[in-house]
Amino acid sequence: MDDVVKLLKGAVAELDALLNAKNVLGEPIDRDGATVIPIVSYGFGFGAGGGNGSIAGQPGGGAGAAAGGGIRPVGAIIIDDSGARVETVRGEVATLAEAVGGTVAKVLKARQGKGAGEEA
Repeated sequence: MDDVVKLLKGAVAELDALLNAKNVLGEPIDRDGATVIPIVSYGFGFGAGGGNGSIAGQPGGGAGAAAGGGIRPVGAIIIDDSGARVETVRGEVATLAEAVGGTVAKVLKARQGKGAGEEA
């Protein structure tokens, strides 16, 4: 049973290191006077178990643990001359890079339109 406790403590320590604001809010990206901060959603699950006993008269026992998780882009915080706002990711996005790239492109396009006297 001590093995199961060690496994669970190790899993919890790893999750504690992963689940913090710095990982949920990505590194800021500065470009053309705007700052884009990616936002992601984390989901994790884990379990562990163990036992002692015998099978067909042979002593035995064992322990095991399993975990799974995922990360999904949610949006970005955008800070520019207009102030701060949150842009959400819509539709299917394969990677965080696509989400951030699409949001940055949207911001830059809007800023270019404003500079030309157009409404963004």
